[in-house]
Amino acid sequence: MNRATSAVFGVSPYSTFVRNILMAMLALGVPMAVYGQANVHGQWKTLPTQTPINPVHIALMHTGKVLIVSGSGNVKGNNNFEAAVWDPQADTITTQTLAWDMFCDGMVVLSDGRPFVMGGTLQYDPFHGQKMTAAFDPSTDTFTNQQSMAHGRWYPTGTTLGDGSVMVFSGQDENGVTNKTVEVFKIGTGWGAASTAPFTPPLYPRMHLLPNGTVFNSGAQTTSNIFNPSTHTWTLDVAKTNFGSTRTYGTSVLLPLSPVDLYKPRVVIMGGANPATATTETIDLSVSNPKWVTGPSMSQPRIEMNATILPSGKVLATGGSAMDENGSTASLNADLFDPTTETFSSAGANAFPRLYHSNALLLPDATVLVIGGNPARSTFEPHLEIYSPAYLFNSSGAVATRPTITGAPTGVIGHGSVFQVQTPNAASISSVVVLRAGAVTHAFNMEQRMVNLSFTKGSGVLNVTAPPNGNIVPPGYYLLFILDSSGVPSVAKFVRF
Repeated sequence: MNRATSAVFGVSPYSTFVRNILMAMLALGVPMAVYGQANVHGQWKTLPTQTPINPVHIALMHTGKVLIVSGSGNVKGNNNFEAAVWDPQADTITTQTLAWDMFCDGMVVLSDGRPFVMGGTLQYDPFHGQKMTAAFDPSTDTFTNQQSMAHGRWYPTGTTLGDGSVMVFSGQDENGVTNKTVEVFKIGTGWGAASTAPFTPPLYPRMHLLPNGTVFNSGAQTTSNIFNPSTHTWTLDVAKTNFGSTRTYGTSVLLPLSPVDLYKPRVVIMGGANPATATTETIDLSVSNPKWVTGPSMSQPRIEMNATILPSGKVLATGGSAMDENGSTASLNADLFDPTTETFSSAGANAFPRLYHSNALLLPDATVLVIGGNPARSTFEPHLEIYSPAYLFNSSGAVATRPTITGAPTGVIGHGSVFQVQTPNAASISSVVVLRAGAVTHAFNMEQRMVNLSFTKGSGVLNVTAPPNGNIVPPGYYLLFILDSSGVPSVAKFVRF
């Protein structure tokens, strides 16, 4: 059933990378020296290994490996349903066959570390949703079916709640009708009773757990809504976007939370629509009458884009295109959004068009995996690219010396508790952050979340205070980074709250 793959498909990935990057720079009128400054723009590289299956959904596991779920891979009539595991250390991909079609599912990572697949494809053209679910065990690389949902879901969104349960919303049901219900899954007890929303949601709605325990629906529609999991009730029309049109395949990010401002929740939405927009908007959900505020524009319009929070708190915007599924209008620029100054800066440019079914994911070494692109059925972009942000380089452009974590908790960390992180660099550490292991598909990371932690310094040790509750840090595995006074991050340790 399993086969290891690390094939290179004839053409040198490095020469392809160079050719494409130079063409992109010339087309954009960029001076040839600009993107060579790794300490300013970061650095892009293409890996030798290529993915043998369409990477429609990806999730980072606490083993450090990445689960890739393809299912039928956007190929009608393909009954060879597949998944794979990419090992970043060895740069190898091992594939396996699935029992049912997980194409266009929702995926989160459960509090025990198992990626959890909800729904998928029951029928093509018109698409009908599958109601089956499955959990993937990273220790055995196997899927095990879990209790099915009440009805099918194709294009649903999963959200991990403050008690570790998982909320699923939207998706086409087994009859091809948008599923308006919310269901909640708990490990050990399965799915609870469904509750019906008073509106028809978009497919793959953009949902974020807020520090007060409610769930914010930021789009892609123009009106924003809030769901209360405790009462299963909705507050509608919380705010209306300034863009005024549906941000189809734009993205949404809950910006980093911090104890300094009492974990004030802010959300940014970027891009979307067809033709695409480069605009962004932010909303502060801590105020009594929240409103979307127009922010800076990206360097290019983006539909089918991705946005990835870095340990620095900045957000990397990648991929997409000006016209949906049109590689000739691909947005190859990468932009870096600073939530503090609300400004964008350049993060260089990647080599390959990243359109429909492309993904981006933060890795434990503080780099970002960019993968996929499937604008036409039966074809997809197999190259894997890695972005190394500027914080990994010193002022001369050489690789920076990184702080190191020599010890971190291996057991479960309780909310509100104090735990220790051992490091010989304690005196120079300026921040300690955790980022939830991501799970990405269709221009949205369903698990993305970053929280700054309070800490004090000792001799070779940091005494770190965990956030007070699961609404701020939902139960599960997180990447723990320490950053020095120059903003250079360590390689992460996985910790579990």
